[in-house]
Amino acid sequence: MKLRTGLLLGTVFLAGITVGPSFEQKAAPAFMHLLGTPAWAEDAGKTNSAETLRLFTLLGRVMDIVRTEYVEPVSDKDMVTNALDGLVGNLDPHSSYMTEKQYKDMQVEISGKFGGLGIQVQEQDGHVRVVSPMEGTPGARAGIKPGDFITEVDGKSLDGMTLDQAVTKMRGKPGTAITLTILRAKAPKPLKFTITREMVHIQVVRSALYGKIGYIRLNEFDDDAESAMHKAYDKLKAEAGGKLSGLILDLRLNPGGKLDQAVAVSDDFIAEGEVVSTKGRHPENNHRWDAKGTDITDNLPMVVLINGGSASASEIVAGALQDHQRAILVGQRSFGKGSVQSLIPIPGNGAVRLTTARYYTPSGRSIQGLGIAPDVPVKESKDDEGIGYRESDLKHIITNTGGTHGKAPSRTDLPPMISTVKETPPDNWPTFDITKPDTDYQLQQGLRVVRAMAGMPPGNLPGVATTASSAKGGAPVPAVPHAPR
Repeated sequence: MKLRTGLLLGTVFLAGITVGPSFEQKAAPAFMHLLGTPAWAEDAGKTNSAETLRLFTLLGRVMDIVRTEYVEPVSDKDMVTNALDGLVGNLDPHSSYMTEKQYKDMQVEISGKFGGLGIQVQEQDGHVRVVSPMEGTPGARAGIKPGDFITEVDGKSLDGMTLDQAVTKMRGKPGTAITLTILRAKAPKPLKFTITREMVHIQVVRSALYGKIGYIRLNEFDDDAESAMHKAYDKLKAEAGGKLSGLILDLRLNPGGKLDQAVAVSDDFIAEGEVVSTKGRHPENNHRWDAKGTDITDNLPMVVLINGGSASASEIVAGALQDHQRAILVGQRSFGKGSVQSLIPIPGNGAVRLTTARYYTPSGRSIQGLGIAPDVPVKESKDDEGIGYRESDLKHIITNTGGTHGKAPSRTDLPPMISTVKETPPDNWPTFDITKPDTDYQLQQGLRVVRAMAGMPPGNLPGVATTASSAKGGAPVPAVPHAPR
């Protein structure tokens, strides 16, 4: 029985985030004979029985060798657990076997009843790499960035540790300090960050009003993502006197979350047609979700901001709005995770987290390993090379198959001013600060695009000399004295 449907960035562990990843959860299927004859033994009598029995005999022989010859005693339980780790974990980066303790730890993680840093980490080539610091958390405030490698915790190396073990070291009581040693691209030497753990509470939605342009930032797709976003939109509309001229949906560094919330958010902006579909080996993994005929904005001009930290559920929303030509995507290529994971509990023995399907955008494309390319490429800063860490950088990822093509349908609705949007900020552009909208180059270019879509003069960038387009009567993009709230 399916209990919950969701998408996950990958084998990601949250070092102190209250709302954890979600999966498509299933009961142990019929092929898992936990107390009786395993499926492989039953199948052995039907197909290639000699080869199947030979392989399991090999496994038993290796276990005997380890049991008798290894330098220290090893229990059968540890050997089997290690074998299961390799069996499932080497399938793809997002599948894994969890022991009973690890499964319980994940449930605690989801409940948020522990102190942490608010950073998402993933294993890469045996190392712990930061996927994304969540906005407003201790890790983000300290300056941890996507792509950073965490090499030491409190002066002790993480070399040789599993991702579970590394995350356990980063958790702790709220109010206690932890020192991380970080390797960062282009940094001449390792960086050290001393951070105080907190009970991390993610503000899922932030919003702001820029003149008549509404701005909504979604930080993740938790249970309340759509309802919180809808409330934020209604509030912005009221603040604008009952009528907005345009909307920006910011999905940057949003690692994803639940499938039903991604569908619901997409449905808020798409009047009709497909939102997303999934395909797997078995018919029960094949689904299609369609919009229900309501656009809460009444087709308001819309821009979506994305970058390399936009993954999974974020990519579903961005892909749907792009394929329907409902919004213009501004920013950088997304992460590229186009797969669905199922969580299959094994009573008394933990659970298996298993990739069971790929998902496809409305035009039929799979973004697995490719990501979604923005309609208007814009970098965060002059030296920005993008978040150079995506699905395609991980080992043994699943292939991109079953889709019609890798590119979005060609667009004819882009405003002419797109040609004036510079991908790289000017030399004198200030250092990006999330609390200062004037420093956010991607946001400012997004504002110019959505204003043009609304038939308004796109205006100048803050602090930048008048451009040819704004010399014809355009006003500067209005800045606000506060960050998104």
